[in-house]
Amino acid sequence: MKRFKIFIPVAVLLLGFASCKKLLTIQETDLIAGDVALKTVSNNEQAVIGAYSALGVEMDILLNSTLSDEVATAGEFYNAATTHEWQYASADVGIRDNFTAIYPNYTIIDRANRVLAALPKADSTKTGDETKRRLLRGEALFLRAYAHFELFRYYCGNYSADGLAMPYMTTPNIATQARIKMGDYFQQMIADITEAKTLLPNNLTDINRANVAAANGLHARIALYMKDWVNAETYASNYITAVPLSTLSTFPGIWTDANNAEQAFRLIRTTTVGGRIGSLFRNTSASTSAIGTVVWKPSTKLWNSYDQANDIRFAAYLRDEPLLTSASRQSKVIYKYWGTGIATTNENVNNAKVFRTAEMYLIRAEARAEQGKFTGTNSAESDINALRAVRINGYTNVTFGSKTAAIDAIMLERFKELAFEGHRFWDLKRRSLPVERLAADAPTTTALTLPADNFRFVLPIPQTEIQANTLMQQNPGYQ
Repeated sequence: MKRFKIFIPVAVLLLGFASCKKLLTIQETDLIAGDVALKTVSNNEQAVIGAYSALGVEMDILLNSTLSDEVATAGEFYNAATTHEWQYASADVGIRDNFTAIYPNYTIIDRANRVLAALPKADSTKTGDETKRRLLRGEALFLRAYAHFELFRYYCGNYSADGLAMPYMTTPNIATQARIKMGDYFQQMIADITEAKTLLPNNLTDINRANVAAANGLHARIALYMKDWVNAETYASNYITAVPLSTLSTFPGIWTDANNAEQAFRLIRTTTVGGRIGSLFRNTSASTSAIGTVVWKPSTKLWNSYDQANDIRFAAYLRDEPLLTSASRQSKVIYKYWGTGIATTNENVNNAKVFRTAEMYLIRAEARAEQGKFTGTNSAESDINALRAVRINGYTNVTFGSKTAAIDAIMLERFKELAFEGHRFWDLKRRSLPVERLAADAPTTTALTLPADNFRFVLPIPQTEIQANTLMQQNPGYQ
């Protein structure tokens, strides 16, 4: 092989270097940087919508169902042994692929922070922009508080002012961040949601975006997890005043999206936007004779907890599907997110209900019981009776003889009312209760019980995050 030497005159090299230098100084015409992208109030509204688009409850639903006692393996498909059996670790594939809450929530927070930074200087180009500027600030603050609260639920232990929280981000910042104390974390979260309520619309005209009732719902949840019983009662009551309970006749329509009863904030779901919530539990079907694989079935414990003849939640949430029976397949399925039915276009498609009035009744009942108001007027007893009266045909009021009796009833009611809505595992965690499965629902004998306050009630910080953020501290039990 001949070797060739290539000689390039120095003048040509210098000319090329000069040309490259000029190119580096030319401003890109197709680049929309932060100072341009958020230049106007209208631009900032699009950024807020982008933050909303990153919201989701599906991961919450799947985690709380599979890690608790709401579901059991259906026997048709089971690849979540590590998570369902509480064997997860920081590098576990199941945790990494299904329950990594850091990226989506800090994405929401970053988008909200960019809006909050840009809004004060954004140009007003349309009539009503000044009003919109206030509204957008309220929405950004709501979203920032919401995402930080979700991070707390995934990666932090029960509330203690000196406990370890996550980094609370208030500016767009890619620098490494250390975890802070829960007291400071919650103080900032409460400041955000408190200010948001002064800026958000106090109506339910558009429940696809934040409003005062939704902010009160979030504030009530925050107070519940803090065990701030007075404020939990107050903000849950504010929500209840704005959004009444559904009736016996309207309740089933919540789950077919026939109505918006009890909802102050929802996430629209279609076949192309957000996906199919029901597919968390059963795959979509090729036809009525080829029903999608049942991934998770309702636990026997949950199935048997209802008065199946009179409690309307049973038929709204669960189903013994005849088509599966005739195919000699496991027939008990989760019906709550069934959509328009087997083999239809919108099979498994349902809007996500982020806040519901029933949850607020249960928050208020718990807060009242913890304050010693377990019986009589304006008590845990009256709240539970009011909720059950619009869920159970022919219901007869009960009387609670003690705080313990009230709390036990409230936890059972949360189990039944909020099934598959993303609360159960965290409810057991915050009340320092174990996960206790029936033998019929546990995949192995070692997966029968997760002891109260076990470190596995807190998820591990993903290994990728530990590697990327040198200041991030791993949770106990996963080092």
